Amino acid sequence: MRIYMQMPPLENKPPRFYHIILEQDLLDGWNLTRESGMQGSSGKVTRQHFEDWEEAQQMFAKVRDQQSKKGYRAVFIEGAQLLTEDGDGI
Repeated sequence: MRIYMQMPPLENKPPRFYHIILEQDLLDGWNLTRESGMQGSSGKVTRQHFEDWEEAQQMFAKVRDQQSKKGYRAVFIEGAQLLTEDGDGI
């Protein structure tokens, strides 16, 4: 599953983006990849490995909610539905 988020552009700068991807690896674990930066740049990439699906899904939702609170808005969503902190689906 993945979510691509953007923050509205400020002044003459391109918008900032935050891309969150959760995918299964070849050894039955889960990888959470986060990429962020200015639109049009390669951005900063971090990866985190989880053995447990539930833990990986919780971290995915936590990161998504943190970025939403910073002003990022979902532009593209693909994959399973996750609950927000207030219980609504996204």
